[in-house]
Amino acid sequence: MELELTPDQSLFVETTRRYLENRAPIAHVRMLHDKGGSFDPAYWRGGAELGWTSLLVPEQLGGGSIGDHGLLDLVLVAEEFGRGVAPGPLLSTNVVAEALCRATNAQQHAAAIAQLVSGDATAAWAFHEGSTAHGPVAVADAIAVADAVTARADGDGCVVDGTKTFVLDATTAQHLLLTVRDGDGDGDGLSQFLVPATRAGVTVVPRRSLDLVRPVGDVHLAAVRLTPADLVGAPGQAGDEVAHQLLTALVLQNAETVGAMQRVLEFTLEYARDRIAFGRSIGSYQALKHRFADMKMWTEACLATSQASARAVATGAGDAAEMVTIAKSYIADKVPSMVQDCVQLHGGIGVTWEHDLHLYLRRVTQNAFLFGGVQHHREQLAAHSGM
Repeated sequence: MELELTPDQSLFVETTRRYLENRAPIAHVRMLHDKGGSFDPAYWRGGAELGWTSLLVPEQLGGGSIGDHGLLDLVLVAEEFGRGVAPGPLLSTNVVAEALCRATNAQQHAAAIAQLVSGDATAAWAFHEGSTAHGPVAVADAIAVADAVTARADGDGCVVDGTKTFVLDATTAQHLLLTVRDGDGDGDGLSQFLVPATRAGVTVVPRRSLDLVRPVGDVHLAAVRLTPADLVGAPGQAGDEVAHQLLTALVLQNAETVGAMQRVLEFTLEYARDRIAFGRSIGSYQALKHRFADMKMWTEACLATSQASARAVATGAGDAAEMVTIAKSYIADKVPSMVQDCVQLHGGIGVTWEHDLHLYLRRVTQNAFLFGGVQHHREQLAAHSGM
């Protein structure tokens, strides 16, 4: 979290942490996995009452923030989600809710926004189109909308066919935000539609997810009929909004990953103090002290880049996209390797199913690939700097 929080933000963090500890402890996460679930709807509605789903929604549409920038408040929640590897579509629902609110026809989607804010419904953003044959690495290679799904005019609406791959939280969402290529070529060529997951022709196929309670699926679209009422914003003009949505998603993802790393480092240090070898705490050995010092430095660097990029996006800074790309490329590189190191520092128990370490490793590894991996974002940086 940021170094200086307002009293209201501090209370918000404390309340969120206490709620997650009571309603979604690690034991509950394991139970959800055993039962094949991802989150409890009642738990999610309770989180919505705390404000998890309203921070990016303006007051006139039922939302409101705690501080000056709702995104910075939401980053605090994302960090707490990482600390507890908590379940729930925090990133997906908020990205879609903000997209609806920023649209020129936001009032047209007021009912859906109200459902998302109240926690009665969740949403997923279906935008990626790529190979389904090579696993999540495909996401890192191309995260932009391709031409695999296009909207072709049909009367007063349009029809879409194709597949959106690696859609986060698709299997639990009631609403899908489709980002598609506009067949008529107007504007920047991107249009967005809010579609019920139950719409005829829409099929969500679960994929095996590395994270035990963070589902990923493919959304198959077979002659799905879209009406003008489904349109989000102006047709063929969604390029800037899609770019903003991606920045928001990356900011929340980075914050969650850093929160997970902070917690892993905490309980690894506790273990090193308690574990005795040859009559001494293993944390007292110089070689391990150096490793812990390095991890502490890298964790603080991850936190700093995460927060700086979040503030850049929240304030509309001109270098926001570059800041977010720097943060993702650094965090996605450092955190999974640090968690792996913590696994080794725990010795044999670190690789057991019973220990919680693998839950954190699963989350940070999946986060490292979704919305573009290290290679993709480094290439983006190189292109931006003219290298």
